Amino acid sequence: MSQKPLAFRMRPRSIEEMVGQEHLVGEGKIIHRMVKAKHLSSMILYGPPGIGKTSIATAIAGSTNYAFRTLNAVVHNKKDMAIVAEEAKMSGKVILILDEVHRLDKAKQDFLLPHLESGSIILIGATTSNPYHAINPAIRSRCQIFELHPLSVEDIKAVIEQALQDRVRGLGEYEILLEPEAMEHFANGCGGDVRSALNALELAVLSNTPNDENMIVIDLRTAEECLQKKSFYHDKDGDGHYNVLSAFQKSIRGSDVDAALHYLGRLIEAGDLISIARRLLVIAYEDISLANPQAGARTLAAIEAAERLGFPEARIPLANVVIELCLSPKSNSAYKALDEALADIRKGLIGDVPAHLKDAHYKGAADLGNGLNYLYPHDYPTGWIAQQYLPDKLKHKSYYKPKKTSKFETALAQVYEKTKKK
Repeated sequence: MSQKPLAFRMRPRSIEEMVGQEHLVGEGKIIHRMVKAKHLSSMILYGPPGIGKTSIATAIAGSTNYAFRTLNAVVHNKKDMAIVAEEAKMSGKVILILDEVHRLDKAKQDFLLPHLESGSIILIGATTSNPYHAINPAIRSRCQIFELHPLSVEDIKAVIEQALQDRVRGLGEYEILLEPEAMEHFANGCGGDVRSALNALELAVLSNTPNDENMIVIDLRTAEECLQKKSFYHDKDGDGHYNVLSAFQKSIRGSDVDAALHYLGRLIEAGDLISIARRLLVIAYEDISLANPQAGARTLAAIEAAERLGFPEARIPLANVVIELCLSPKSNSAYKALDEALADIRKGLIGDVPAHLKDAHYKGAADLGNGLNYLYPHDYPTGWIAQQYLPDKLKHKSYYKPKKTSKFETALAQVYEKTKKK
């Protein structure tokens, strides 16, 4: 048997052997059509680890007659790329599979660009980073961008079955009994990362002693030992991190307690208390706001408690406040009102401060007309008197648009509507 890992050996050799990513490689889909038409263009494949980026790249290469080379943007240098370019010059076209393509430095980019432009090198880049954030626009503009998704449980099971049966590249030379509970653990516990599942399977096989019938039995306990914790991809500086935070806030905004707790759990598993705290405070003032004015203070109290407790106990006050925010009435009227005011200011709609509102606490102010005719609200029984506060060019503006989603803001709306009737 080859000394290379099972996950490496089981990489598909052609596009037909691909499992998963049907939206790209399925019959009639874009990459499948490109391969069948033998008309490849440079592309960047991105998504979490272990979901088939390099597999698709090698499958594409294996489905064509073009020479292909595999490099890593971190490990290999410009000289290595020059060798590929020379080969392309001799043969007419070469597929360059480039791992961690987002790590290309300027010198390597500048070298590659003319070859991509001429089509002599077809680049298939692989990255876990969102190329729209992490890859130089000059490279990106010359490539198709394809997003890959974690494999489904059924996809993982199909790959495991292939590995168990393949006598050349897989584990078919062994007599293996993979119990159903163990299969479920491998397929569910890898989090869509087929590499993780295959690595765990190989470890389970090679670390086990055959029984009297020369059969290797892999039960649930063995599977759990080899894949002890569900794989969880969470790059604090990457796309996945911000996607989870976005889903977390949108679930709370949408009052879905179960979804919000799920995303909170993912952030807790990542140990990211700082992001949780910051996002909860934003939610309290952006999405709950005047519909429940105590939400901000209660959220801050829960965050302070969580910070003092630390994980794992920090999850308790966090769960409390997430459920409260989910089920609280919602309003975004306060910050939307300010944003509208800021938009007018940035468009130049400012105007002069009305004379009766100007500072009158200095000698000569009255001579300028400042502060004259100002009506002091506390001098009136209700503590309010109608007068103009906005500059003349904005005096008919109404920025605040109350949402009557709670008793508190409904009461604010009544007062606001009264103050606008002057």
